[in-house]
Amino acid sequence: MANRFVLNETSYHGAGAILEIATEAKGRGFTKAFVCSDPDLVKFGVTGKVLEVLDKAGLIYELYSNIKPNPTIENVQTGVEAFKKSGADYLVAIGGGSSMDTAKAIGIIIKNPEFEDVVSLEGVAPTKNKSVPIFAVPTTAGTAAEVTINYVITDDKKSRKMVCVDPKDIPVVAFVDPDMMASMPKGLTAATGMDALTHAIEGYITAGAWELSDMFHLKAIEIIARSLRGAVDNTPEGRTDMALGQYVAGMGFSNVGLGIVHSMAHPLGALYDTPHGIANAIILPTVMEYNAEATGEKYREIARAMGVEGVDGMSQEEYRKAAVDAVKKLSTDVGIPADLKEIVKKEDVPFLAQSAYDDACRPGNPKETSVEDITKLYESLI
Repeated sequence: MANRFVLNETSYHGAGAILEIATEAKGRGFTKAFVCSDPDLVKFGVTGKVLEVLDKAGLIYELYSNIKPNPTIENVQTGVEAFKKSGADYLVAIGGGSSMDTAKAIGIIIKNPEFEDVVSLEGVAPTKNKSVPIFAVPTTAGTAAEVTINYVITDDKKSRKMVCVDPKDIPVVAFVDPDMMASMPKGLTAATGMDALTHAIEGYITAGAWELSDMFHLKAIEIIARSLRGAVDNTPEGRTDMALGQYVAGMGFSNVGLGIVHSMAHPLGALYDTPHGIANAIILPTVMEYNAEATGEKYREIARAMGVEGVDGMSQEEYRKAAVDAVKKLSTDVGIPADLKEIVKKEDVPFLAQSAYDDACRPGNPKETSVEDITKLYESLI
């Protein structure tokens, strides 16, 4: 069976990358942008940095900001209607996963109106047409939504997240500019950074992993492990490296899938509105311990990429423990809580476990699992 790999047509990296938005828009003959960005980014002037680029280039646009941190079906549907009225011919998504996921869903539905209920996009939907062209500008170093074929929309009526996978939704151009991430507070930097690390580690050990994806994931683990602490302290080097590290992780996991860390994190976001990166970071070490027996020698390479010395002289048990301990240490150093006690209500665990088992990321887990196993994993963290 052939392995498919999907990436952006073009990506720009480094300080000032957003200036190339004008070059790309004019070069592609686009006439009007539909800009998707969340209200906080608009309020604090982050979105304005991109709008200024468009203004200076004489490019017209319309701004849409009805986007929640965990975007809902309603956010998408109102966005679709606004896009239809705007006369726009491309999308510019500015933000973290929420803005980009909303833009992806809007872009797909505009070109595939039979999916306008949004619910039918869950999983691998049989869309026929490519999305409206998307320019993606990340403002967090974590989701890598600018280079993935995935997006997540919340069905708030059912308190669940729908994971949608569609190669036709990938942004045509990504502008990965660390200057757009400099205003992130420490807590958000830590959470999104640990989300990126989770992508890299889960992508490396997922059932669909192979040599090409392994290359991206190991390099991403290495970059994130050395730079996240600096990014949290807002050093230029840390910000620049994290912008790259999270993107490299996205290049990999988008093409091979994830596992039950994400399966377990998604219901927490849907039910409690828990920030996705925080949920992933708390759950990651526990699931790594659970999955260890199904990972062969991969934890040795994770430990090495995390900066652990002497791994070649360790036994399998020792390097597996070293990998988990290194992840725990990084998580602690950047201020992530150690457990879910302040988040999860015990009576919700059966619902959470079933939701996690039903999640689209679960089949990629390297170890066969069950609702009972997932229940025990949640219970160990509360």
